[in-house]
This record gives sequence, C-alpha cells and structure tokens, in this order.
Amino acid sequence: MPKGSGKVIGQNKKAYHDYFIEETYEAGIVLQGTEIKSIRNGRVNLKDSYARIINGEVFLMGMHISPYEQGNRYNHDPLRVRKLLLHNKEISKLIGQTKEQGYALVPLKLYLKNGFAKVLIGLGKGKKNYDKREDLKKKEAKREIERAFKESHR
Repeated sequence: MPKGSGKVIGQNKKAYHDYFIEETYEAGIVLQGTEIKSIRNGRVNLKDSYARIINGEVFLMGMHISPYEQGNRYNHDPLRVRKLLLHNKEISKLIGQTKEQGYALVPLKLYLKNGFAKVLIGLGKGKKNYDKREDLKKKEAKREIERAFKESHR
C-alpha cells in the first residue's frame, strides 16, 4: 500500500494553502487509551497542528482528538503532545532540512492503514501572500475552464 493511502480520517487542507509541500513522510503515532476509538469515529482536528523535533524525536503538537463518549475516566487530554514514529534515518534527514530558514513540519492527513493510525507529515516551505493569491487565481481559472467545458457539452 503506498504512503498516504488508507481510510482518511482527517485532512489539513489549510497546509497546502500556507506551504509548498516538498516532501512527505508517513509516521506512526503513539496513542493512549481511548484515542484510537475517537479517531475511528472521525473526531480529529488537524487544523492548527504542527510537528517539532525535540531531542532526536518527532512530536505532534496541537492536534485535537476529542474525548471518547463512553471513555469516562479513561479519557485523555484532547490537545496532548503525541510522539510520531519514524526511522532514525528519516529523523536525521528532517533535522537537517528543518534547520533551514522557512521550513516546517506540517501534518497533512491522518488515516487508518491496516488498522494502525498513521500521519502523513510534509516538509513545507512557507508561502508568501503573493504566492497564495497566485494559487487562488490558478484554481479559479481552472474552475472556469471546467465550467465552460461542462456547459459546451450539454
């Protein structure tokens, strides 16, 4: 199964708007207690999350996993810091790349693959405002072309 494939639970659509994604990595995620049940229910928000490398380990900050309804006292903190599981070679490569100015690790999507929760993280370079406007213009032009094509075939 290629990376990024599986049952998609949550996506960070804003990441593609704010960053040029240059490389992607598939990482496992360390979960506690009832977190996987909440993930399977689709109660995840990746909107303001980011990844950071601390002491040679990659951590996911700001990802919100809602508490499981039937979890009572076994529930977890929804915004806790979660460790990502990557190979040492990938982590050392990421350390070198994130040292450069303007690069960040951004979670792109959370999905289930063979029963395990996986996070697709991307190495992104921040976009400037004029880049974002240019992307919006291209997207709008493409939409207009598709609309005209659809109208001509009716």
